[in-house]
Amino acid sequence: MADACCGTDSRSRTTAHTTGARDENATGTPGAPAAVWQVGELRAAALAGVLLLVSLFLSGVWATSLELAALAVGAATFVPGTLRALLRGRLGVGLLMTIAAVGAVALGEFGEAATLAFLFSIAEGLEGYAVARTQHGLRALLDLVPPTATVLRDGAETEVAPADLRVGDALLVRPGGKIATDGVVVSGRSALDTSVVTGESVPVEVGPGSEVFAGTVNGAGVLEITVTAGAEDNSLARLVHIVHEAQERKGSSQRLAERFARPLVPGVLVLAALVAALGSLFGDPGVWLERALVVLVAAAPCAFALSVPVAVVAAIGAASKAGVLIKGGAAVEALGKVKVVAIDKTGTLTRNEPTVIEMTAAPGVARGRVLAVAAALEARSEHPLAPAVLAAVGTTAVTAGSDVEAIPGNGLRGTVNGRKARLGKPGFIDSGVLAGEATRLQDAGATVVLVEHDSELLGAIAVRDEVRPEAAEAVAMLKRQGVAVVMLTGDNSRTAAAIAAAAGITDVRAELLPQDKARIVSELKALGPVAMVGDGINDAPALATAEAGVAMGAMGSDVAIEAADIALMGEDLRRLPDAIAHTRAARRIFTQNLLMSGAILAALVPLAAAGVLGLAAVVATHELAEVLVIGNGIRAGRKNRLPRHAPLRTPHQATATARVPVRVPAPDSGGKALLPLSVSVATPSTAGGCCGDSCDSHPWAVDNS
Repeated sequence: MADACCGTDSRSRTTAHTTGARDENATGTPGAPAAVWQVGELRAAALAGVLLLVSLFLSGVWATSLELAALAVGAATFVPGTLRALLRGRLGVGLLMTIAAVGAVALGEFGEAATLAFLFSIAEGLEGYAVARTQHGLRALLDLVPPTATVLRDGAETEVAPADLRVGDALLVRPGGKIATDGVVVSGRSALDTSVVTGESVPVEVGPGSEVFAGTVNGAGVLEITVTAGAEDNSLARLVHIVHEAQERKGSSQRLAERFARPLVPGVLVLAALVAALGSLFGDPGVWLERALVVLVAAAPCAFALSVPVAVVAAIGAASKAGVLIKGGAAVEALGKVKVVAIDKTGTLTRNEPTVIEMTAAPGVARGRVLAVAAALEARSEHPLAPAVLAAVGTTAVTAGSDVEAIPGNGLRGTVNGRKARLGKPGFIDSGVLAGEATRLQDAGATVVLVEHDSELLGAIAVRDEVRPEAAEAVAMLKRQGVAVVMLTGDNSRTAAAIAAAAGITDVRAELLPQDKARIVSELKALGPVAMVGDGINDAPALATAEAGVAMGAMGSDVAIEAADIALMGEDLRRLPDAIAHTRAARRIFTQNLLMSGAILAALVPLAAAGVLGLAAVVATHELAEVLVIGNGIRAGRKNRLPRHAPLRTPHQATATARVPVRVPAPDSGGKALLPLSVSVATPSTAGGCCGDSCDSHPWAVDNS
């Protein structure tokens, strides 16, 4: 693996490991060493060490024979790969070690040569084990898929392997079972534990029409699911594949290490030749030739070149298991340097689920009539607020109005119960006695529509896309990290200000077009590196402009994953500051590695040239440095900065709700006959999903369940 650090065989070897592991996981056999003793290089090193140890107690030809045997065993771990690389014109650290070993043998220093091969094979094995184990941790995600799946075929339940699942199959998942592949729920209701994939601690409720993903764990209900992706194409397999590709992408620090290491190898060969040639002119050629060999080993840059890759691979693997997909070393660096975060409002700070939060009736008008007329107009319209109004009606049948047409930018008009009706924003319909109420609701961040029937103002309905309950906490976490937060939105200034206040954001840029967001991201770079957080599609220009583009809620969305450098697979916004803290720690670690390995190189070369250190001492010091770099790099894989957060709402409700009866006039009754309607009314909550001080003034905050 040491040649890997200098650009010889790393890409092909890593790819081979990756591909093999994916295939092996599919067949159920292990894809990476589960224990140190399973690493071939380390087994060879152990054998070489035993032979060397025994040689110390012997003399003469027996000692020499064991030393040569130890040399052969140790050298077998790196010499073949070095020669193959050399034939392809690639110079690596293995070449330096091979030349040094051959030179030591030529000088009769068999023990020194065997010690070099022994120590170098240990470093080779530990490096390979570190990378393989880190990648194995990610590939273990594939083990989340159950060994068998139950499908309904020809009216009977059949157990099949996940690889045999076909698109369109009816998958049956019992309580506590794992979902074998992606699909859509056809029947049944349950709560899914998605923490293993998205990192979210709150179970997600699913029912008919809900999309579900491979590897998630079913709760108490029985689900029938229509399969939408085979085992090789499901979200879990795509996630693993994308991360493996991401690990091949290099950050600037990694490229710096490689730019330093690659020319250093031929440079070291030239330096060693000069030491041998010049020293021989003024001293004993044998002494200076030996020193040249020591310089050759001392200047090997493998530890330096390994400083970044091991840390990056470990950091990416750990993040992916916590629901954060980081696409390569460049993304690790970019996110770790961020000083400003620009956040889109809809779908990022908010849930992108507009909900009726309040209904206000005009004097002498029943609240139920307001909702009934509004629902009749919205029943067959494409109006953006239609889903929220119809959701407030619940399961009650709604008879659609007739001749309903949209008035662009204003609202709807049509006929309900034979009389003209309108629904629209203040201005399109005169607010009249409700002007004060409409202003109050707009100041609270709600979109207000007025309802008019037969030229009579019935009331006002306020709809709002609520702030995510964790948004305020996430923003506070970012501020504690020294990160400035800016909200970008195309929404109106009044609504944007209310949402921003609820989330704790003071810098708000509203009424923006996509190109405006990209322009503002460019301007924000004056304050430091910028991360843009959006949905990965509509915010594509801004995501591309920022140093780090972050897609929110990207699980199952190829478009979102491809559009961003970092993808938060779940819906918990607190994963953003977690990811920043995680990548900052990774940057600190590989910076430490670069400084440590560079300092060791600077110290070893002159000491070796001066004859202060012999071959064995240089080899031991050099390989110890490599082991330290690998060990320190593995620390970047810790998940202590990616904790599982406590839920801010239960899986069944975002706020405390109570079912209260509301009576809605039947559309064909002229407002006289009443039908019962049960509406879920939310009580004020401190979870962050309400609008702060205005919660107490919302006794009719209607849940959209």
